[in-house]
Amino acid sequence: MSTQASAVQTPTSFKPRIFSGIQPSGGLTLGNYLGALKRFVEKQDEGIETIYCMVDMHAITVWQDPEKLRHQTREGAAAFIAAGIDPKRSILFNQSQVSAHAELGWIFSCIARMGWMSRMTQWKDKTAGKNAEAASLGLFAYPALMAADILTYHATMVPVGEDQKQHLELTRDIAIKFNNDYGLDFFPVVEPLIEGAATRVMSLRDGTKKMSKSDPSDQSRINLTDDADTIATKIRKAKTDPLPLPDSVEALRDRPEARNLVNIYAALAEHSVEQVVRDFAGAQFGTFKPALADLAVAKLSPITTEMNRLMADPAEIDRILGDGADRAEAIARPILDRTKDIVGMIRSPKG
Repeated sequence: MSTQASAVQTPTSFKPRIFSGIQPSGGLTLGNYLGALKRFVEKQDEGIETIYCMVDMHAITVWQDPEKLRHQTREGAAAFIAAGIDPKRSILFNQSQVSAHAELGWIFSCIARMGWMSRMTQWKDKTAGKNAEAASLGLFAYPALMAADILTYHATMVPVGEDQKQHLELTRDIAIKFNNDYGLDFFPVVEPLIEGAATRVMSLRDGTKKMSKSDPSDQSRINLTDDADTIATKIRKAKTDPLPLPDSVEALRDRPEARNLVNIYAALAEHSVEQVVRDFAGAQFGTFKPALADLAVAKLSPITTEMNRLMADPAEIDRILGDGADRAEAIARPILDRTKDIVGMIRSPKG
């Protein structure tokens, strides 16, 4: 090992630190709010160091219109702030401003194995029935960059939905292999945070499918940019079954649309699903849907209003992201430098 590497201090414990990011692909939904943004705010308020990122480098694994990408990055940042992320208490930035992500991503691409990548469910889903050879190398290597996003900050916890759990497991595999390859306990083996009543919000038109901004039907989702009347209308028209709400959670098992609406209510009200079922047992959807609509409007309208205010001043959003990038860089650069030392790379004496 080089002289530089021999001076590396091997961590014996890691400071609790949360990292998570959202792709700025536009059209954030109620699912993004309940499954991610709301939980991010809760973690911020627990006093743990929190780092949140608009992962614009991930976004370009498929072609993006440049102007739309810039707009969507700002819109995503506005949603974070409007939902309650305080840029002074959390670090909020866009990924491409901190080059450590790309540099560590390359090192991890050399640690990860082709077999690991080819087994990723999202890779299979995105190339199913298509010419996989026409997909970008970035799309295939996406999980190595995701690992770099997390580990360049020595993050110990990542709030993730079920659909990202496999990628987080790969991040753990990369950290373990790196540590084993170099005989050091340098990168933490990160833990997933999967919790909450509505971490996976389903379509308003099909309770078996995830709510998605890519669904052709706008009626399938509630967008964070929807006004109060639109929110209420979409909930009123949400697909349900003819039965009243049951008196037990177990009875919702085979009623996906009913279960989805109950989960949404529980998450917005910060109640347990059991409590919501008790409160509305025997109620028809003609009673439940207006209550849910009122709750959704009360919770989401202030977010929409604040997003609109922020988006009217893009220079201020850019300033916030730039400040966050400087703070992120201050954490990431020493970790990247130590990684280079361990691997055997010679760094400039100037740092």
